[in-house]
Amino acid sequence: MKEFDSVQLSHGIDHFEGKSILVIGDIMLDRFIWGKVSRISPEAPVPVVEVDRESTMLGGAANVANNLVSLGSKALLCGVVGEDRPGEEVISKLEDLGVDIGGITIESARPTIVKTRIVAHAQQVVRYDLEKRVPLKSSTIQHILDFVREKRGHISAMILSDYGKGVLSRKLMHGIAAEISGSTFPVAVDPYVKNYPLYRNVTVVTPNNAQAGQIAGMEIKDENDLIKAAKRLMNHNRSKSVLITRGEEGMALFEEGGKVTRIESIARKVYDVTGAGDTVIAAFTLGIASGLDMKSAAFLSNLAAGIVVGEVGTSTVKIDDLKRAVASYLSK
Repeated sequence: MKEFDSVQLSHGIDHFEGKSILVIGDIMLDRFIWGKVSRISPEAPVPVVEVDRESTMLGGAANVANNLVSLGSKALLCGVVGEDRPGEEVISKLEDLGVDIGGITIESARPTIVKTRIVAHAQQVVRYDLEKRVPLKSSTIQHILDFVREKRGHISAMILSDYGKGVLSRKLMHGIAAEISGSTFPVAVDPYVKNYPLYRNVTVVTPNNAQAGQIAGMEIKDENDLIKAAKRLMNHNRSKSVLITRGEEGMALFEEGGKVTRIESIARKVYDVTGAGDTVIAAFTLGIASGLDMKSAAFLSNLAAGIVVGEVGTSTVKIDDLKRAVASYLSK
């Protein structure tokens, strides 16, 4: 694709290392139960999964941090975990990655969010979630804001990872806006529909196609609808850009001044979209923080997403894999 410069892209990726990205949002643990199905239960018309193994991975905002580290940068994370074994596991995994966990608070009344997926023959059979949505304690909000104040002069960008579990509340968002007022680093948001009015004057929001339609209050059926929805999103919160992920149709980037870039999907096999949005926002934010224009950063994030959806389970992209994907795709 001649519209993208492989040298520029590689140079941008080389600058991922040394970048420090602060992630704030809903921390989760993704649990996978792997097995196979050979019969239907005699008790109900449901498959019986014979379990082979179990595994756990970081989810939500913690998976964004995981992706950032995998792509070569330093990650700092703010959020909440419970005083429980899943919370201990999340903290242990983050520490192993070298993530700065100084912004994480442990709340005994708020259990760690756990999403459990039962997978048979490379396909999800069912998912069940353990969570308790209660407002953050005032002391927790203050701890996050104190951490933001301490780190704001040392970070390259900020990512708000909103899964609607209660961390990115109106009170916290107002506090964050006050703390980073005057800062020049980019702020990227993976949005939750109902919280969209809280994201004001950010650099980019990254909804999927369905979310974009819900936020804009319309059904996106064609290209004209897509453009109209993007304009509504940008006007609604005065964001500088909107990156809409569209599954098999790729991505659409809308920037100030009416510039639109469409990027085709490069995924050849889609086994699981779990965590793909986390990968997109991590790669895109690192791209613009490393000096790439938004169009080039979106292209990199599309390549990264194409890699992770080819794997079953929450996944990350290693920086060398991304470099190889750039070289391979642009040589066609």
